[in-house]
Amino acid sequence: MASVTGSSTLIASLSVHKPNQALTRAANFNAVSLAVSGKSFPSLRLKSPRFRVSCAATPETVEKVCSIVRKQLALPDDSAVTGESKFASLGADSLDTVEIVMGLEEEFGISVEEESAQTITTVQDAADLIEKLIEKK
Repeated sequence: MASVTGSSTLIASLSVHKPNQALTRAANFNAVSLAVSGKSFPSLRLKSPRFRVSCAATPETVEKVCSIVRKQLALPDDSAVTGESKFASLGADSLDTVEIVMGLEEEFGISVEEESAQTITTVQDAADLIEKLIEKK
């Protein structure tokens, strides 16, 4: 998934499944035009001259992280855990969060630095970090 953001305000979000789908034009950084699969979308006006395009983890990675979080917190399989779920909202304390990170390290074969682990507050944060670490391997 790719998203275009201006400052910290979410402007638009779209899924990117093919390499040729991308941000196509940024004119004077006041407007952004997108083209996906040959279809153009209207320009988005930015309130701020700053914007960024960020890629999020794949749905498969997010689902694996959700599964590990459910297991570590002993939540029912049908409990609502999504990418936006905050660990604290799910009842996790600092020890639970450490155990979640350890479970993620084991499942994905990665090592998460303590500084990086402290920035993880949501399932999506964890999934994004995992894919970043896997990419570095």
